[in-house]
Amino acid sequence: MSFLEKINSPADLKKLSPSDLPVLAAEIRRFIIDVVSKNGGHLAPSLGTVELTIAIHYVFNAPDDKIVWDVGHQAYTHKLLTGRREQFHTLRQHKGIGGFTRISESRYDAFTTGHSSTSVSAGIGIASAKCLKKEASKVIAVIGDGSMTAGLAYEGLNQAGDLRKDLIVILNDNDMSIAPNVGALSSFLSRTFSATKMQRLRKTIGDFIKALPGLGGDLYQFAKRSEESFMTFITPGILFEAFNFEYFGPINGHRLPHLINILNNIKELHEPVLLHVTTKKGKGYPPAEKNPVHFHGVGCFDVKTGECLDHGNLIPTYTKVFGETMTELAKDNKKIIAVTAAMPEGTGLVKFAKTYPDRFFDVGIAEQHGVTFAAGIATEGFRPVVAIYSTFLQRAYDQVLHDVCIESLPVVFAIDRGGIVGDDGPTHQGVFDLSYLRSLPNMTLMAPKDENELRRMLVTALAHDGPVAFRYPRGIGTGVKIEENIVPLPIGKGEIVREGEDVLILAIGSSVSEATEAHSLLAEQGISATVVNCRFVKPMDSDLICSLAAKIPRILTVEENVLHGGFGSAVLECLYDKGVTGFSLKRIGIPDTFVEHGHQSLLRSKYGIDGPGIADAAKKMFDV
Repeated sequence: MSFLEKINSPADLKKLSPSDLPVLAAEIRRFIIDVVSKNGGHLAPSLGTVELTIAIHYVFNAPDDKIVWDVGHQAYTHKLLTGRREQFHTLRQHKGIGGFTRISESRYDAFTTGHSSTSVSAGIGIASAKCLKKEASKVIAVIGDGSMTAGLAYEGLNQAGDLRKDLIVILNDNDMSIAPNVGALSSFLSRTFSATKMQRLRKTIGDFIKALPGLGGDLYQFAKRSEESFMTFITPGILFEAFNFEYFGPINGHRLPHLINILNNIKELHEPVLLHVTTKKGKGYPPAEKNPVHFHGVGCFDVKTGECLDHGNLIPTYTKVFGETMTELAKDNKKIIAVTAAMPEGTGLVKFAKTYPDRFFDVGIAEQHGVTFAAGIATEGFRPVVAIYSTFLQRAYDQVLHDVCIESLPVVFAIDRGGIVGDDGPTHQGVFDLSYLRSLPNMTLMAPKDENELRRMLVTALAHDGPVAFRYPRGIGTGVKIEENIVPLPIGKGEIVREGEDVLILAIGSSVSEATEAHSLLAEQGISATVVNCRFVKPMDSDLICSLAAKIPRILTVEENVLHGGFGSAVLECLYDKGVTGFSLKRIGIPDTFVEHGHQSLLRSKYGIDGPGIADAAKKMFDV
């Protein structure tokens, strides 16, 4: 029996001798690689933190001690050590365990994660609560260097240093988040030196100087300033000490004995502490070490070669079509600027960045800054295109409202992963954007039915004098032939794509293709349907919708968005405002719930927003 098979809780881990732990680490790596090769997942981040996770659970006493994993990309080992080994084969599968930590999944998961840079804030909140309850257990927040590019991390550090609570922050520094890190802070964090003994010596000398009668305090401040004039050039420690954290490191995050020793020492401190560890993303699996960007979040792959198993699909993704079109348009339009938040690969902008490096800006994991940065660019006559996943644009909602929409600045929001995303679960489903954007004055909001319409919407957006957002789904397109000539769309105009007399189906975005499938299914049963590609959520084609509603009173609206405040709500408002009466309307979309993880097609079927689901809803309208 392997060591891993004996572990059902951290208590079992503690029964192993330190000499057994490297063998356990190797077993865990093989186990993770095997499961992720079948299910897909965040491989490279979790491989890079195997030893660190073992050391944390070996030293601390979860769940009494609270471990907060930032983002959760790196938490697979944590799941294996906390009683989820037998369920691990269900990773990211519908009804299986999630890809990130979640309070409702395990008592060992101290916080629900999925978006970056929350761990320090959550950690200091937990530590403050424990202080109020007079509990002496520890709180450990593990945050990656990529997450340290977000302002939220520093807001958390700022309060933690001020409150002086018992909090340990472990900075996992692999010099890479989803993509290579950017920014001055990233460069600062990468300056490393062998500092453990120096830290101890400095603290000892500092305590001695401060104890000198009369002059101790002033002499200590002078010595500290003199030291810092040198230390600033060689260590990031000075940054965290400015936040009143005791800084230790950097240390090798793959040396288990060293990790365990220093964690045991830090455990005895009762003040804000930051331990800086350096790790290798993808550690132990050569393909992932060689290409950590690809293996950050990967689909199914062959373990022996590392090659993707679904690379044969010739239909391009919406993301690729967007990136290619941006590069194509920028050739003749020098005012096009691309902005992304640590996701050049994920948003399809790598080619643009290489072709037009002066017009490409990766702001790091800082969506709020990215939106306001783009607004500043727009004030100088350029046309910035902000490419961000739907679920991450939520983080910058105030900036969209305040810094873009109030002055109606021509900022284009290319919202990738709109709708059901799939296996990453509730933190990543992009099912709120139609609702949270359509209420903003001056905003134009649309969604394409296919790849060609995506290109047309980008051209339309770039020509519009005001903020425009268009959202498109994750995954491959419909397979239409890409038209070379890109014709802009008339703002606020939809199109009839199928005609019928019995039921009116109003669809938006990727739901249009599902609605056309429903049209065919209904025709087989003698029901004729008109299908409208509405294109625009705002402004809505009220003339077309109202004229059709007057003739076809049975109406279905279809969207991959929450029903509250979404496209269907907009249609109802439109019909009411225009005084249309005598109709029966059914809205199809996401109910008042968070969408769990699972394959996109499975989830669309579950919520009735695929072709068969739409057809069934239409048939029920005739049963009333």
